[in-house]
Amino acid sequence: MQYDLAVVGGSFAGLSAAIQAARARRNVLVIDAGQPRNRFAAHSHGFLGQDGRTPGAILDEARRQLLAYPTARLVTARADKAIANGGSDFEITIGGGETFGAARLVLATGVRDILPEVPGLAEQWGKTVLHCPYCHGYEVSGGPLGVLATGPMSMHQTQLISDWGDVTLFGNGLIEPTAEEMLVLEGKNVRFEPVTVSELREDGSGGLVVHLDGGRKAGVKAMFTAPRNTMASPLAEQLGCGFKDGLLGSMISVDDRQQTTIPGVYAAGDAARAMHNIAFAVSGGTFAGVCAHQSLVFG
Repeated sequence: MQYDLAVVGGSFAGLSAAIQAARARRNVLVIDAGQPRNRFAAHSHGFLGQDGRTPGAILDEARRQLLAYPTARLVTARADKAIANGGSDFEITIGGGETFGAARLVLATGVRDILPEVPGLAEQWGKTVLHCPYCHGYEVSGGPLGVLATGPMSMHQTQLISDWGDVTLFGNGLIEPTAEEMLVLEGKNVRFEPVTVSELREDGSGGLVVHLDGGRKAGVKAMFTAPRNTMASPLAEQLGCGFKDGLLGSMISVDDRQQTTIPGVYAAGDAARAMHNIAFAVSGGTFAGVCAHQSLVFG
């Protein structure tokens, strides 16, 4: 079957794009592998009207609402290949070899986090090792917090997170603040710990014990870090979409209507913007869906 719109990625951006086309009575296909980036988080915060709900519960309800439209279809699979045949003709192939055609394409394929290689960190990702203070800062505020350095952006992250508690910047052997930067940290009452972090462990009461080389330990309620990102899907590259540098990795380049450098291909969500959270993803996905539909109408 030929679809008016195919959306690859069925998380917050993708479902938001798809429902716009469904409400315009267009045939829309969502292809989703069921691996949303925030699957490690128990609760979502800061998303209007949904504060404190689990991301999975929000997505379950969103899928139910989308599929109430008779022109919407959801296929649970990984999209392995995408081809632009010229004009308004795209082909998407999923695992197993089945191929779908579409006149327009929205890539809501997301990014993958490249976590720091610290023993114990991956097991706590989304629990007591966090990235976004706007998503999780309130729940761990008012006590000792850590920032695990990953690069120069960690100075910015540290200053921001100092609004939520007493912060220690763990340089982890990766950064050494200049004298000017140390004055900035001191002005924010931030402590700098240059020693490499050897391990993170739960402390038994919901916090973390930070083990340092040499045997010293420090306790924090949560550790923030800013991992590098990489594309979670090869489709944008396969299609020839342009990329640009983001804060923590490359992102798909889009214009002011969410269209990529390939006509007819739109992108939204974490793969197409520098700052990431659910509200941003929903906003971008909604606009991508509207603009993709309008391009079908006006050409």
